[in-house]
Amino acid sequence: MKKNVVVLTGAGISAESGLKTFRDANGLWEGHDVMEVASPQGFARNPDLVLEFYNQRRRQLLTVEPNLGHKALVDLEIRFDVQIITQNVDNLHEQAGSSKVLHLHGELLKVRSTVDEHLVLQWTTDLKLGDVDQNGHQLRPHIVWFGEMVPLLETAAALTEQADILIIIGTSMQVYPAASLVNYVKAGTPIYFIDPRPSISENDFENLTILPESASTGVPNLVAALLDT
Repeated sequence: MKKNVVVLTGAGISAESGLKTFRDANGLWEGHDVMEVASPQGFARNPDLVLEFYNQRRRQLLTVEPNLGHKALVDLEIRFDVQIITQNVDNLHEQAGSSKVLHLHGELLKVRSTVDEHLVLQWTTDLKLGDVDQNGHQLRPHIVWFGEMVPLLETAAALTEQADILIIIGTSMQVYPAASLVNYVKAGTPIYFIDPRPSISENDFENLTILPESASTGVPNLVAALLDT
């Protein structure tokens, strides 16, 4: 039976493909406070601004490709049962060929009804006011906004509990509730943290190995080592 590898990815792995990270050090995105463009209240106040924020991100996503970090995770499936849990809303893991990807914070290439959250549609073009579902209700980005519940968190926690190996890539470990997932691993589970500027130390968690490298370098190196064991 294959061992279970759970991979938690954050903005760092996508940034290496050329995608802008969600916000800069000042909490701004192209001059906007994130609460203006990533909250239910912001959408209620200025839906045009919010839709254009995501339209720009969607347009950019369609111009980039997976990097060596994304691709190496696909190779890991040769010997392991690999489950990716990503905080990213892009589809670069899927583009690379990963077979199991759970999106904690939603997906940029999907939209959903503002009334029925289960009515979700694939969407690759700009989303505008007046774009409605089959019942005439406005569509919104299929994104978990600040202040909203993270519906797949329990699923992610259950998957993490089953991990024989946990790999964390390109995340600050500061964004909750996603950062809490590391606490669900079984005692003694090896944890690998790949980030060029690690925000944690090897004293923070049992069996933690820090690889202070970029995703496109550190992930292929770790995958090669794991496949060689």
